[in-house]
Amino acid sequence: MPKTVETPKPEAGQFLYDPEEKVFEDIKAKPGEKAYVFIHTVPYEGSVALVNLLTATRLVRKGFDVHIVLYGPGVLLASGTRGYPAVGQEAFPGHLAINNQIKTLLKEGAHIYACRFAMGALYGFREDDLIEGVKPFNPLDVLDAALTAWREGAFQLNTWTV
Repeated sequence: MPKTVETPKPEAGQFLYDPEEKVFEDIKAKPGEKAYVFIHTVPYEGSVALVNLLTATRLVRKGFDVHIVLYGPGVLLASGTRGYPAVGQEAFPGHLAINNQIKTLLKEGAHIYACRFAMGALYGFREDDLIEGVKPFNPLDVLDAALTAWREGAFQLNTWTV
């Protein structure tokens, strides 16, 4: 059956949605409020890791004291040796989006931690391979970071994928 409805495609610059309307209050952090973002996901296997880093960036910009805990495959997000054909070079636009977002977060005051167990036991990844400013931590600190966040009444975002 032939197509019976013809609708012109929108042109570049035309709005299909209302970009101004917000449904929820634009919440800003009160002095001293914290947020913890726990990431246990494989970089570049999906959008979860980058979306969490972008969300963490929004939290920083809303005034939260942000702590990002990378564990399991999440430690690979903090690889300071990523690049192709050389370290720090993008093979294609966006190739180093995760590294660039981590550097932005560090520059804007976030605290980022990477689990030593995951680095060494799972990936043979050295502490010296981390992006400068990322702090390695003991694997027992994963639970204690979550308990610290709970005790502080901090906002928590947890992503666990494999």
